Amino acid sequence: MNVLFIAAEAAPFAKVGGMADVVGSLPAALRQAGVDARVVLPGYGFIKHDKYQITHLFTYTVALREGNADVKVFTTVYDNIPFYFLQAYPYFGNEQTVYTDWNWDSPRFIFFNQIVMGFMWEMDARFGWFPDVAHVNDWHTGLVPFLIFESRHESRWARLASVISIHNLAYQGDHVGGWMYMAGIHGRHHPDLVYQNLTDNMLAIALAYSDMLSTVSPRYAIEIQYPYMGYGLDGLIRTRIKDLYGILNGIDVNLWNPATDPDVKYHFSVDNFTEKRIDNKRYLQALLGLDVRDEPMLIGIVSRMVWQKGMDLAVPALSRLLAQYDVQVVALGTGEPQIEAQLRRLEQMFSRNTRCKLSYDGAVAQQIYAGCDLFLMPSHFEPCGTGQMVAMRYGALPLVRETGGLADTVENYDDGNAERGTGFVFQWEEAEAVFGTLRWAYTTYRDRRQAWQRMQKRAMERDFSWDKSARQYIEMYHKAIAKKI
Repeated sequence: MNVLFIAAEAAPFAKVGGMADVVGSLPAALRQAGVDARVVLPGYGFIKHDKYQITHLFTYTVALREGNADVKVFTTVYDNIPFYFLQAYPYFGNEQTVYTDWNWDSPRFIFFNQIVMGFMWEMDARFGWFPDVAHVNDWHTGLVPFLIFESRHESRWARLASVISIHNLAYQGDHVGGWMYMAGIHGRHHPDLVYQNLTDNMLAIALAYSDMLSTVSPRYAIEIQYPYMGYGLDGLIRTRIKDLYGILNGIDVNLWNPATDPDVKYHFSVDNFTEKRIDNKRYLQALLGLDVRDEPMLIGIVSRMVWQKGMDLAVPALSRLLAQYDVQVVALGTGEPQIEAQLRRLEQMFSRNTRCKLSYDGAVAQQIYAGCDLFLMPSHFEPCGTGQMVAMRYGALPLVRETGGLADTVENYDDGNAERGTGFVFQWEEAEAVFGTLRWAYTTYRDRRQAWQRMQKRAMERDFSWDKSARQYIEMYHKAIAKKI
């Protein structure tokens, strides 16, 4: 089976959110299972060709409404995955960020969808490789299933199945009908789009025309069927329930490994974490200028500092906690100016016990996972999330809201001897709920250390590898292909 992943991001080449981690690691698990999985991305200008041994493969020409486009194809093999990068003036090849603004991103990702069709044709003509499944990701590649449908009069396109993975339904590529008209995209007349006025919404188009749909956790597949998290597409999704999969994301357990991670100062494993992990806490405290003490519960945050991640709930809760209890807080990430300002004030008010690093540093992030006692992730919604899984693998107990992938991955503490539990879970979207759960975690850390360590051990032993998820994706691919027979 040949599967082509089509996406705007893939780690390590271009990463903004969780999609990059999925597209950068799931194909490797599929290849181990016998699937010829490959990835095609925009050839962004910031991608370092020398670092990743990226070389020119071929150039082809695509006829578009406003003229021909010469597309340069570059390639490399990373983690046993063949990657392809498409550069074409003026949209891809010079930029220094993955995303810019609506007025530029809309036409350039529409363009990317068009040139991907040409890329698949050229791969068949030049190398005899053509996908059985085109696996698109989020709105940026949402036109591909429609373009395949429009080309169904030709046999190879008629046989090509399409699958859409929804990583975050809140971002939809909507109101781009004018750009599609300018690009010469034919009218989208699917009745489920027409009657809901969604013909200019790229994610909705993918939901209507893909053979199968998937989300990145089972809980999120349920949540998006209702208005609160459906963001106007819940009605469309409910029409596709029989084709909808909720498949939990995995993580690369070889990469995310506290026993070998080069960014972790002191390596440890589930067999010796009770003795060795504390050295990372001390190192993190010294690194960030906190008092080097074992007694405080050290709370870590590695996140985009935005509303979705629940930072509006976290800051007031942490302020109350810091005022009353012996805790320390380290936060890393960038985001909305208002939330960044609140974090700066928190650091000023509790300068002895709080460090907020409003930037992104991968090495510091890994040290936070390896050194903090509690990992705070109080998201309003979370399609899957990988932070809580990495934290558990590194022995930090997550405190999360019961939503999406957080609900699927974190088992709530039983408030006893820890016969059950890998973290602390709350439900209500209120700062009071975050504070109450933080206080519960603190008293557990202070008074029930053996229970805490049992949960750490259980969390570190959880299997978050891609193996199980890869099997579910293969099952979904077979169902999509069966629709084309």
